[in-house]
Amino acid sequence: MSQAERAGSIEDQEHSRVDGDKKPKSRRPANTAFRQQRLKAWQPILTPKSVLPLFFVVGIIFAPLGGVLLWASSLVQEIVIDYTDCYSAAPTASQAYIADRVSMTFKAQSTGTPSWQRTVDEATNQTTCSLYFNIPESMGPPVFLYYRLTNFYQNHRRYVQSLELDQLKGEALSNKTISGSVCDPLTTDPATKKAYYPCGLIANSRFNDSIDSPVYLGDDSVTYNMTKNGIAWESDKALYQKTKYQHWEVVPPPNWTKYNGSYTNESMPNLHEDEDFMVWMRTAGLPAFSKLSRRNDDTAMAAGDYRLDILDQFKVTEYDGTKSILLSTRTVMGGKNPFMGIAYVVVGGVCVLLGALFTIAHLVRPRKLGDHTYLSWDSTNQPTTAMATGRDDRLRPSS
Repeated sequence: MSQAERAGSIEDQEHSRVDGDKKPKSRRPANTAFRQQRLKAWQPILTPKSVLPLFFVVGIIFAPLGGVLLWASSLVQEIVIDYTDCYSAAPTASQAYIADRVSMTFKAQSTGTPSWQRTVDEATNQTTCSLYFNIPESMGPPVFLYYRLTNFYQNHRRYVQSLELDQLKGEALSNKTISGSVCDPLTTDPATKKAYYPCGLIANSRFNDSIDSPVYLGDDSVTYNMTKNGIAWESDKALYQKTKYQHWEVVPPPNWTKYNGSYTNESMPNLHEDEDFMVWMRTAGLPAFSKLSRRNDDTAMAAGDYRLDILDQFKVTEYDGTKSILLSTRTVMGGKNPFMGIAYVVVGGVCVLLGALFTIAHLVRPRKLGDHTYLSWDSTNQPTTAMATGRDDRLRPSS
């Protein structure tokens, strides 16, 4: 041994004597079943006898369930009227037929022809669109009135974030706080430097068509009263509160100013009671969506001819969208939605088909299964011959 090696050995011995009194550090996990991954677990072995019955069970359950969902969806009574360009295409002196803009789901055939007509108020330059339609059979109760928009992306990331929750809860936030909030780019008015109330893109783009209750056109014109109470979620009603702002401290969002002017002491909005606003602020996940506008939970909508007046202010042609009115009932499964039923039927049918194909393949040309014990990580469960063979191979000296 060289002199350098002897010196290194002596130094190592000294270090070992010094560190002998200290507990050596270790990064080894604690010797527990969880830390050492020895917890008991069920590890299913997929064999034809266990997998093939599973396909048939899923198919037998899903296919009938999908049929029930389709049947429930078919019971929903519904009429949809597209009035996208009523403000420009509908005549003013007479009614024009719009059968191509109407779709309905009823057991009985409609006896009337849908039409529309518009009226322009020269003083305010506002357009009222009157929709005429026929209900072939009694609807409800309950009866729900929705407005439906397409190609409107409420799910855009920046759009969804553009609101100030504290302001909606009634807090009178300062202009500085609003200007630095997520309401950007609609935070404060560039001219007055006052905060928008409510601020943000969602509030500014609020659907502002005013929809009246349908009027029954029988011997006597009778209004089928529909209310806005109860169209919003209870959680939203608890969130939105009356504001602590004074009317001179804030200004309306730009789109609100076009139709409502400036705020006064009497015109300050009370968001706690504005359920239409609550419904709009709950953003939709898809570019085509329907939002509840009115409802009647007590009285059936009698069969016959109706007129529905709408103050047409929300322009959708600017972004190539459409808007429609939807009158609908519901079942215990909800509103009209055949997609869920179709999805269940398709999944059930595919499972049965795959189960049948795999069964035939297994019967015609079965595949030999291996020994399951080879799947175990525990060496004590390995076959004795395999262990011995493996050990002999490892210990056999190379020639």
